[in-house]
Amino acid sequence: MASRDPDDEFREIKREIIEARGLIIKTNNITAALSADVKSIARRQASYERRITVNSATAYVLFVVVIFGGIKLWLDASIRENRAELRTLQRQEEQSRRELAAANREKEERTQLDARAQSFYELLRDGRKQEAVEAWEQLRRERLSPAEMAMFQDQIDHFRIDLSMAAYQRGLEHARMARFAEAHEAFEESVRLKEDAGHIAFVRIAQADALRHLGRQREALVILQGVADGADREAADDALLKMTQCLVDLQQYGDARNTLRQLLRRFPYGSVANEARLSLAQLSSPNFAPRR
Repeated sequence: MASRDPDDEFREIKREIIEARGLIIKTNNITAALSADVKSIARRQASYERRITVNSATAYVLFVVVIFGGIKLWLDASIRENRAELRTLQRQEEQSRRELAAANREKEERTQLDARAQSFYELLRDGRKQEAVEAWEQLRRERLSPAEMAMFQDQIDHFRIDLSMAAYQRGLEHARMARFAEAHEAFEESVRLKEDAGHIAFVRIAQADALRHLGRQREALVILQGVADGADREAADDALLKMTQCLVDLQQYGDARNTLRQLLRRFPYGSVANEARLSLAQLSSPNFAPRR
């Protein structure tokens, strides 16, 4: 093998040096680019990690806020529910207190009513009629049971009838003694005591007769007309006869004759029919002299 020329070797060495230099430059450029890429990646990684950290912190904060918000809403709902339940319990307690107070009052009132009813029963048992009738006016307004009310009312009705009859008899006694004012008061009391009693029609006739003797014939006529138009036929003919006497006192002879004719038409065989015929004959007689 022939030895190479020194120039060729020098050129060869120079070329290799140039190639090595170029390689070194490329290596440096590649290293610089790689370093830049690494730095860029590091920056992106740091930015990503910061975003991850911020997002995690934000998510944590939001989670905490949501948790605490939910807890607050739950607590608020529980508080409202507890307050509503407390108000309901307070209302129930107040209602229970009112009911208890009402029950106590009712019990006390019933105890007092029982005591008054017992006292009233003693009046009935002892036959103290006037006191019982007066006491009943107050007791009947109380809250008696239906059985108590019916029992007491029946007994009072009997007492009223008895007292009314007694007042009627007292009035008749006053009338016999010509004490017509006292008789009228007694008859009024008899009517007041038992207005629907069977003897009241005759009481009214006696009352009208007392008024007639007191010179109050027109008032007597109103009372007698009510009896005459009533359902008691036994008293109606007596009322018509008394009306005739009042009309005669008032010198209304035509009305008196018409009343007598009405009496005889309605009760031709009544207890006062004969007396009515005699009175009608007298009023119709040509020799009848009217009062002046």
